[in-house]
Amino acid sequence: MRTLATLVGLGCTALLATGCQPQAVCPAIAPAPVVALTVAREYTESVKTLRLKACQDGRCTEADLELYPGSTTVDQGCEPGPDGNDRPCSATSSPDGTLTGMLMLERLTESPIEASVGGTDTSGLPLPVRTLTFTPRVAYPYGEQCGRFISAGVLLDADGLRAV
Repeated sequence: MRTLATLVGLGCTALLATGCQPQAVCPAIAPAPVVALTVAREYTESVKTLRLKACQDGRCTEADLELYPGSTTVDQGCEPGPDGNDRPCSATSSPDGTLTGMLMLERLTESPIEASVGGTDTSGLPLPVRTLTFTPRVAYPYGEQCGRFISAGVLLDADGLRAV
């Protein structure tokens, strides 16, 4: 009986000790499996419509893109609090003259993507078809314990496509 009580006591102690270890707090969010396209500010006047095709791991997805005005983040800074620590910081977005669109994929992996984009210019004439093979970016914005985020983005300008 004493042995059983000792074992139960040791088990409870072990549970309490492991329960007090700091645990990583990971946000319950995941990036969307998309290829993001940005039209450079200098090239937006030439673009009326765009169609993006992306192939990865033997699967291809293609669609006309809905283009939206792009923006950039403007840091509004932090003000020191009464105890010397920073108060919450803030930022806002500001139009940057670009256009953006996204192509939703079934899934996004770390494998290379072959992308091609074509469309029409503001006169209705076809734009040159541009192609690019690139590797998506992998990041751990919340630490490796929270898993990886894979992102894929391209920039279209008068010279063609490039990965961003």
